[in-house]
Amino acid sequence: MKYAAGLDGGGTKTAVTVTDEQGNVVSSFTSGAINYNGQDEASVAAHLHEIVGKIGQACGGIEHCAQICVGAAGVSNPSVSSRLEVQIRGGGYEGGLHITGDHETALYGAHQRPDGMILIAGTGSIGLGKNKAGETRRAGGYGHLIDDEGSGYAIGRDLLSAVVQAQDGRIPATVITGLVYQQLQISSVQEIVGFVYDKRTHKKDIAAVAPILSVACTAGDQTALCIADKSASSLLQLVIPVAEALSLQKDSLAITGSVLLKNTFVQSKFRQKLHERYPEMECITPKSDAAMGAVLMALERMRKRN
Repeated sequence: MKYAAGLDGGGTKTAVTVTDEQGNVVSSFTSGAINYNGQDEASVAAHLHEIVGKIGQACGGIEHCAQICVGAAGVSNPSVSSRLEVQIRGGGYEGGLHITGDHETALYGAHQRPDGMILIAGTGSIGLGKNKAGETRRAGGYGHLIDDEGSGYAIGRDLLSAVVQAQDGRIPATVITGLVYQQLQISSVQEIVGFVYDKRTHKKDIAAVAPILSVACTAGDQTALCIADKSASSLLQLVIPVAEALSLQKDSLAITGSVLLKNTFVQSKFRQKLHERYPEMECITPKSDAAMGAVLMALERMRKRN
């Protein structure tokens, strides 16, 4: 019996799914992050060696795993892919190996097939599509310094911006101020500035402020409602070029990520705007996760090799 494994390398953890060659799940587990953007070499190496070891246990020996597919961030950088491969091989794995972007595996898992569209809005944001002809198109996903509009990071940034603007009187007083102060355990704009520009503050720390938006929107705060509307509009802009380029205006779009799945205000606004633009486009939640998408990609490669 041969097996396949799929890895979804997120920012804080790695989800792993192992199946037999018929696609039956034999093991699912999580391990540490393998993202070189947020982890050092030693940590990534330790996590990958642990993952390979657990895959081996699930398969009755790592030699029985015929294909591993890894979906991870930052793999468009060739050095990242090669470093991941070195560590996986260093764990004793000698079978087929495919390393691709985590958005690719998320797309496959969302539709349980290679084609379709997906919009991901978590800490960052990206739109991706593939049509039946195999043509692909992406929009966004270029990082928080120049992109990631509509994402958790962008919302967190806008919430913090609202606090300082309200303090100046540039916008009306907002309940966002008290909510931000409470979450960050601070009491002044000066402390916000200190938090934002502290070298130890990362994009995920800014994105962690984003859930405040739901509370403020529920309270009917106009500034918060405007931020939710802005986020929805920005996310729609990630869908339009993908749908148009691939002629997928009547296809289904899978939405995922904390912003779209946990913030009902952003999701509702987004669905409304999407329907206005593309009345025949179906908006769905993913059929399965990115780890399963990675396994499905691995199984497809196994079948092609056979």
